[in-house]
Amino acid sequence: MIPVLRTRFNRSFTPDRYASLLNALERSQGVRTEFRVAETPIFVPLTLLNTMADAGGELARHLIGDPAYLKAARQAIPKGYLVAAETAHPNFLTADFALVKTADAQLEPRLVEIQAFPSVFGFQAVLCGAYRQAFDLPPGLGCFLSGLNEESYWKLLGKTILGNCDPEEVVLTEIDPLHQKTRPDFEITARRLGIAVRDISTLSVAGDRLQYETADGRLAPIGRIYNRAIADELIARNVRLPFDLARDWDVEWAGHPNWYFLISKFSIPWLSRPPISHPVVPPAVFLDEFLEGPGRVQLEERGVPIPPNTGPKTVYGELLLKPLFSFAGKGIRFDPTQGELEAIPPAQRRDYLLQQRMQFAHTVETPFGPTQPEFRILYLWPDGGDLTPVLSLVRLGRGKMMGVDYNKNQEWVGASAAFYPRE
Repeated sequence: MIPVLRTRFNRSFTPDRYASLLNALERSQGVRTEFRVAETPIFVPLTLLNTMADAGGELARHLIGDPAYLKAARQAIPKGYLVAAETAHPNFLTADFALVKTADAQLEPRLVEIQAFPSVFGFQAVLCGAYRQAFDLPPGLGCFLSGLNEESYWKLLGKTILGNCDPEEVVLTEIDPLHQKTRPDFEITARRLGIAVRDISTLSVAGDRLQYETADGRLAPIGRIYNRAIADELIARNVRLPFDLARDWDVEWAGHPNWYFLISKFSIPWLSRPPISHPVVPPAVFLDEFLEGPGRVQLEERGVPIPPNTGPKTVYGELLLKPLFSFAGKGIRFDPTQGELEAIPPAQRRDYLLQQRMQFAHTVETPFGPTQPEFRILYLWPDGGDLTPVLSLVRLGRGKMMGVDYNKNQEWVGASAAFYPRE
């Protein structure tokens, strides 16, 4: 999107440089990257990244300050997953944006989703450095936000994850972490901050404390948990934890589990209607509102073309059906039919939303044709600190879905990074 930088990169690209990028990543993380890393970063104005970062922060603050919303969102937390000692704000936030073309051919961001849950903070910082080194990017290009550099970024990330705890008291927890595709991020974070990575199902109880087994076989008390275990995966795998997740344990959470539900896709219908109706948020309603309430009319009033319901085969080509608490695009349906919507049991319809489908703009020129980016703004919010956008993550794709799992067997797609010319 900065043509001179795009052209310069494409002309200087070689397969050997791409191989050196992948080798540098493997050296940094000690394991292979099991998802696809794109051959190219992208080059954008800082103003674009700041526009998205400001919008995501504004939306998050609005949700946190809305008691009616928080009450409704808390009621949507599945039984057994409402965790005690909820914090006043999340420690982590991500906001995903598409770029769309307006009627006058301008590019504008649109919110895809917002989630108060950690992302690949460690991996993304290393990826930016690997791109810079492998492709000899100009030193005048920046990647960190809010005036941060690599040193201050890691300092803020460490403060957010560790709090006031000694690293030995902090554990990164996940379900079967050695076999997660995000393992590179776990390894990078653990090495950089000196913390342990453990399967959440291996933690044990000692009175009011939780503990983990250290590398030398000791049982060590846990002061703080950097939680990466996703609730819907715990539910889907029927993971039985050795401790009651809802009990008030003598432990701090770096990323309190409740915020995974409180700021999530559940918020999008709230953000897309009055009194907010933020311009970056596409129209959306809950499925039960669409089938049994005013949702259909609300979408039409926002300009979404909705065909009349002529029976089960009616196709809603302008809508996406999304389950609220799935991750990485699981369960999203394009072109849902009336029959598919009605097949969802009434008691479960509140767990889905219908959102206006966005046409991602193909703005990145590659040897395989124009490619579409999706941006994720990463935020940190340390205890006692401020919500701060720190870095962007980019996914490149040419298919319906933007996740790295949905762009296999293609080139110049996958996980990427955004660089901007410093002023």
